Amino acid sequence: MRYLLLLFIVMPVLEMWLLITVGSQIGALLTIGLVLLTAVVGAALLREQGFSTLWRGRQKLEEGQLPAKEIGEAIILAVSGALLLTPGFFTDVIGFAGLIPPIRTLIVSRVVSKMVAAGSPAGGFHAGRDFTQTTDRTNSSGNVIDGESWEPKDLE
Repeated sequence: MRYLLLLFIVMPVLEMWLLITVGSQIGALLTIGLVLLTAVVGAALLREQGFSTLWRGRQKLEEGQLPAKEIGEAIILAVSGALLLTPGFFTDVIGFAGLIPPIRTLIVSRVVSKMVAAGSPAGGFHAGRDFTQTTDRTNSSGNVIDGESWEPKDLE
């Protein structure tokens, strides 16, 4: 929490300092033009890479695989897009870094390798329209085990 608060204080101050410094060197209009240019170029790159990631994710779903890498890339692309649309040069550098595929792949692979899927079915991920999960209610001898349960509030 402390780091997040620090980020929201340091980032705008750094952006203002960079904008003022660049503006004093090249002029206010060129600085504004440069900020707008980075936003337009970033949005075009984001659109292209976003559709590519969406297409790869959809292919994995059709193959019955979980598109974990593509979901991670989509999150990084969304954050990068927000940073590119935010006026400033420091956020643009971070945003463009998220659009570079090797950097994005490195970040996603490190995050995904530390994730553990909890409660996933043993059979893996299965794509399709019917997402209902059935449970095997038989014991090892083949007999059906059926039962009921009550909450303490139901007994009163």
